[in-house]
Amino acid sequence: MSSPAWLMLIVQLPAQPSRHRVAVWRDLRRNGAVPLAPGAWVLPATAAGRAAVDQARALTAKGGGTASAFALDPQDRESADAVAEAFSRAREEEWAEFRSECAKFRAEIAKEIAIEKFTLAELDEEEQSLARLRRWRRDLMKRDVLRSLSAEAAADDLKLCESDLEAYAERVYEAVRVEGV
Repeated sequence: MSSPAWLMLIVQLPAQPSRHRVAVWRDLRRNGAVPLAPGAWVLPATAAGRAAVDQARALTAKGGGTASAFALDPQDRESADAVAEAFSRAREEEWAEFRSECAKFRAEIAKEIAIEKFTLAELDEEEQSLARLRRWRRDLMKRDVLRSLSAEAAADDLKLCESDLEAYAERVYEAVRVEGV
């Protein structure tokens, strides 16, 4: 895969109030930006990346700061690798967190089965949890322009979650049907 084009955003905000710095930081992270140095953020030069830059610039201005955006053109292989490595490391951390949440979801389903908690309310709660995992994976896929190795394993983890929930749902419906007879 060829190296993607990158954008760099240099953000300068007053130290106080800190809420503006935190808002910009959180927004950039949510949109897949990675810090290269204090105040220097890198994003893929995609439509979503450009939209994230515009959004961060608006938040920065609201906080009384400045934000300057540039096309980033690494001038050598080491520099290009450093940007790609920072981006890949951030995505791998996100995928690891996602996979951990999938494991927690599966453990929760196993616990509910073990204690025979076969209620429609619990099923609804678990369906909401699975929907959250699906949204999270979709968001991660949008940010993962380098296609991390962990993305495929995460897709497998999500399929296991779906399978576990389906098996749980069958037990819930069976329990509800028996009670309703």
